[in-house]
Amino acid sequence: MTVDARAAARRPLHLALGGALVVATALIPSAESVAADQTSEVTIPYTCQFPSGPEKVEVAVKAVLPVSARTEETIRPGDVSAEVSLARSALTQFTALEAATLSAVAELTVRNTVGEHTADASWQQLEAPAVALPPEGEDEDGVVLTASGDVPTVAFGSPGRATIAPAALSLTLASFTEDGAPTTPPELTVVCEPADDEERPLARITVRDSAGPATPTPTPDDPVPGEDDAAEPPAKPDRPAPGLDPDAHRRIDDLTEARLEALDDEDPGSCPIEIPPEWVMTTAETYAAGYANAVKLDGAAALGPAFMKVVLNKRYINDSCASTVDVTSEVEFEYEGKRQLPPTKATFLSYGFMPTTATMVLEQVGPPAVVQTHTVTNTPTYPEESTVTAQLSMRLYDVKVNGVPLDVGPNCRTERSFEQVLKGYGQSYPPAGYLVATGGNLTGYAHIPPFKGCGVGENLDPLFTSAISSVGKKADNYTKMTQAPLCVATNPDGPDCPPKVPKPER
Repeated sequence: MTVDARAAARRPLHLALGGALVVATALIPSAESVAADQTSEVTIPYTCQFPSGPEKVEVAVKAVLPVSARTEETIRPGDVSAEVSLARSALTQFTALEAATLSAVAELTVRNTVGEHTADASWQQLEAPAVALPPEGEDEDGVVLTASGDVPTVAFGSPGRATIAPAALSLTLASFTEDGAPTTPPELTVVCEPADDEERPLARITVRDSAGPATPTPTPDDPVPGEDDAAEPPAKPDRPAPGLDPDAHRRIDDLTEARLEALDDEDPGSCPIEIPPEWVMTTAETYAAGYANAVKLDGAAALGPAFMKVVLNKRYINDSCASTVDVTSEVEFEYEGKRQLPPTKATFLSYGFMPTTATMVLEQVGPPAVVQTHTVTNTPTYPEESTVTAQLSMRLYDVKVNGVPLDVGPNCRTERSFEQVLKGYGQSYPPAGYLVATGGNLTGYAHIPPFKGCGVGENLDPLFTSAISSVGKKADNYTKMTQAPLCVATNPDGPDCPPKVPKPER
């Protein structure tokens, strides 16, 4: 098949699209959606799997959402809450633990649909404050946990009648005794599914083509022009990102034309255009927090919250023929002026039985961490894969074995740096999963090298090497980090500035 390189390369460069780019419309609420906001509410019956058996649970989901929007317009749900009604029978496992209060963190899957296009988003970290549990025999009523929090934005790429509908639900329930101490066990995670197949939309939004004329806000019963023709999404609009040189797109077009002139018409091949960094590069800040497993020690150490200084778009390559965009960004960790994560203390069982407590520091060595993001632009959702690669060194101090201090000296560390690789996957339309701009979960593995410099008066290197280091070259230490949305220098008054600290997920 013959490829028209000139036609292909004239596709929009999409500088304002995708999480790894310059973070444009995803971080700026639209004035049009704010003007037409209304409070939407729906009650969903769920079946939740408790240890004592399945329980019927009703959840009332509320959010402030617009009744109409344009294609590609960013919609930011506001005042989101989920009222979870737990019957008395669902509380027996907590009262059996002598629990006096119960709190929760909810994660709600929300299905976004327009025409034939559907994508799921995760409304995570909806937190419900503690409520008192009724004493047995005094009240047959249950409790209502009201979870709330910020949720991801959504943008629809096609005109039509869009729906936002709650789907699966996960509850992490934490119980506490009368004196405020956690019960044993302290938490219970419950998975819930809708009790029937009926879809109950939280909101219906009329999505009109952004290229069309402005129209009055419709009522929910108004017909939607073109609703039956919404399967094929329009091309993404070529909008400049905030903070870019307003003349950047013209210069990029000129650069594209020059590249096309150099192509062989008989065998055009690929047509990547590398954008000069001074046209698109910007800075940002964020936090990340998570957990790292130490397989040999049968435990996990908390990481962060780590403050990260980000340089976006140090290298930006648009390949219109291949319908891909590849972006390279850089990250520096910073804690009290040093290139490291905050010290963290963890307790493990060395060799399966000996409790060992140590303070661990992960220090960044060598060049900045590299973020490689690959986006595919010829699909409506714009799938995106990000890989973060950092060179780290681990240092241990303040070590106690079975409560007895063990003097390891000031230089107990891995004998060499090791590579930590984390990956995240997401999509831009509607936003879901991990995007560099909006954050999310990154996961990966690392190989921990042997230790050196451990011990004062005796060589403790073999002890820590055998207890912590990976076997051979196998990267068997799992890490999961949760990144908060970026606070971008070009949008200092945006909703994600100053940068926020995320709640890590296990």
